[in-house]
Amino acid sequence: MMIFYKYQGTGNDFVMIDNREGGFPKDNEKLIAHLCDRRFGIGADGLILLENDPQYDFRMVYYNSDGRQSTMCGNGGRCVVAFAKQLKVIERETLFIAIDGEHRATIEGDSYVRLQMKNVTSVEEHQGYVFLNTGSPHHVQWVDDVETVDVKPEGAAIRYGTLYADKGGSNVNFVSKKDGSFKVRTYERGVEDETYSCGTGVTAVAIALYHTKQTKAQTITLHTRGGDLQVSFDRVAEEYKNIYLSGSAQFVFEGVIK
Repeated sequence: MMIFYKYQGTGNDFVMIDNREGGFPKDNEKLIAHLCDRRFGIGADGLILLENDPQYDFRMVYYNSDGRQSTMCGNGGRCVVAFAKQLKVIERETLFIAIDGEHRATIEGDSYVRLQMKNVTSVEEHQGYVFLNTGSPHHVQWVDDVETVDVKPEGAAIRYGTLYADKGGSNVNFVSKKDGSFKVRTYERGVEDETYSCGTGVTAVAIALYHTKQTKAQTITLHTRGGDLQVSFDRVAEEYKNIYLSGSAQFVFEGVIK
């Protein structure tokens, strides 16, 4: 019997496990995929373990819904901060460690989390798209209207195409501007489908918009299918630093599963 917690950040949902005692079978990809299955398990875009770490408030271990451990997840990072507060591991501020390094975060109330992301040292500009790594690799594709994009097949074609074959594939973000605001839809590798929101994805989009001079703002609100996220950053020489991803991270329910 295993106690689990369900959280969501702008529709990006996660199974949360308190693994501070180390009892979870971390190498069991089949079990993790089963727990994330929306028909036969709990249902989620990913699974997150909260673990002890001697140098930090906690350690975040993230798995995609296919059962494999993955790169950083921004919305998952915001949700694990809210989870840590629920467990009374932290109060308002935290410094935790994830696969891409350490992260600072603050939480207001029980659900508004501001998460510091890794610095971005390289932005690759190409005709019609941008590539950068915000803790996870992201392809940012400019389109006329994201609502007309068939995200799953079009995203999969880029993710599995020759462009990123040597990188193990990439997440793919489609972006369009309407009435002065930017809308984003994301195909996530490991989920292999569109998700309602992607934290590292909207972070990549915000920096790509600024880098390509489509906006002069260094605080940008992005509209996703699951809600709004805000990204702020500083441009320092050729790098982007002090990057923060902000938005809601909400507890949904808890339960027990065999």
